[in-house]
Amino acid sequence: MLFNELRKQGKLAAKRHPMYEKNKFGKFFMYLMSAFWIGYLIFFGVSFAFMFRESAPNMEPYHLMNKGLLFVLVFDFMLRFPFQKTPTQEVKPYLLLPVKRNRILDFLLLRSGLHTFNIIWLFLFLPFAIFTTIPTFYGIWGIITYGLGIYLLMLFNNYWFLLCRTLMSERIWWILLPILVYGILAILEFTLEDHPISTFTMNLGEGFIEGNMLAFIGIILAVTCMWLINRLVMTKVVYTEISKVEDTKVKNISDYKFLEKYGEVGEYFRLELKMLLRNKRTKSSLRSIGVIVILFSVALSFFDVYDGTFMKNFIAIYNFAVFGMVILVQIMSYEGNYLDGLMSRKESIFSLLKAKYYFYTLSILVPFILLIPAIVMGKLTLLSCLSYAFFTSGVIYFILFQLAVYNNKTVPLNEGLSGRQSSGTGFQSLVSFGCFGVPLILLFSLKSLFGETIALWILLIVGIVFTFTSQLWIKNVYKRFMKRRYKNMEGFRDTK
Repeated sequence: MLFNELRKQGKLAAKRHPMYEKNKFGKFFMYLMSAFWIGYLIFFGVSFAFMFRESAPNMEPYHLMNKGLLFVLVFDFMLRFPFQKTPTQEVKPYLLLPVKRNRILDFLLLRSGLHTFNIIWLFLFLPFAIFTTIPTFYGIWGIITYGLGIYLLMLFNNYWFLLCRTLMSERIWWILLPILVYGILAILEFTLEDHPISTFTMNLGEGFIEGNMLAFIGIILAVTCMWLINRLVMTKVVYTEISKVEDTKVKNISDYKFLEKYGEVGEYFRLELKMLLRNKRTKSSLRSIGVIVILFSVALSFFDVYDGTFMKNFIAIYNFAVFGMVILVQIMSYEGNYLDGLMSRKESIFSLLKAKYYFYTLSILVPFILLIPAIVMGKLTLLSCLSYAFFTSGVIYFILFQLAVYNNKTVPLNEGLSGRQSSGTGFQSLVSFGCFGVPLILLFSLKSLFGETIALWILLIVGIVFTFTSQLWIKNVYKRFMKRRYKNMEGFRDTK
């Protein structure tokens, strides 16, 4: 009864949200893109079935696939960072009612477990199983049990990701936890002759196909343990946020006085720095982005695991675009906390938008510097990095800044699990996905038509044009925002 009531209230909150109409539009295209990627996974699943049978005729294809389960889980874990948020719900009002806190947190964890992200990999494994288990004596029952086992693995990975993400939101040093775990597993796999990790996953996958009860009991116990650990950690996080314990330590805080000579734009540049570095939510996001960009850059530069053409371009574009995908997709939403004060000064929004653009354009230097070793090692070319950098500062930021006109939801700066739901809306998720997918699709489309060098030059020229005309389109964004200012301000006040 309680779970059903909370679900109904969540749906009502979504329908009453100021961005409800835009969310419907965004969700439609997200479903369309999901269908596109599902088609790709089905294609790969069928292809792997025949590929593995030809490459290793002395082994069953599903043995080879199951040996790579750890790689799939690691890739799934990393993929969740840009596309899946930690579950949030307005916990605080329910704490005033005679409802146990654990019941509310159980609802959050249940909702996270039922997220469609946890079944996406079934579109890879089930087609693969159809072409590999039916010819054997396992038949249809083997496909069903194998799919159920894969789903439970992804459910475990979901709660493992949720635990790491929650801990990292509190202290960035918790990033060492998954690094340590995956590092130990990699050392065991590649240093020992019998390859214990891939052997274990091979046997576990075969246990799923056979319907072995021990395999299912083991993974169910692992999911249950991860559920209980998450509930314990989230309880402590919620209690800390609600108690509002003030930090009494004296800290040296920079006023960034060197920006005063740049006038009003310098003042808003300073405001952006303070907002990012002094508030819990933005500071946590910034740190997480920094750690992921550093890890991707090091892996690309000094290891061979990402030497494929697709993965090299994938990581390079991701490194340049991720700052905007995470922070700029909420443009003006953070300012919704104090927008009334900004609107009291003439032309202040225009100066704010310019300062934001200058700040995030300069931030592109960070991934560029981190990718210099990859250029030196011959993994990337200087032309490709320049193309991605200017395409980001030009085209991608042009797309993201359009959200300044339509975003009218206030995002809390210092609240997490105890605050109202503050994850990205469907419309924002669509734009964020587009900012990452468009460069990849455009690059490979142009590459197939004109070759890699000409494709990179086209991206570079288009990016330079948008970058050097930024004053024009920022002015256009400002004018359109001012026409909608009263409607947006009403939305910001309603969602504070």
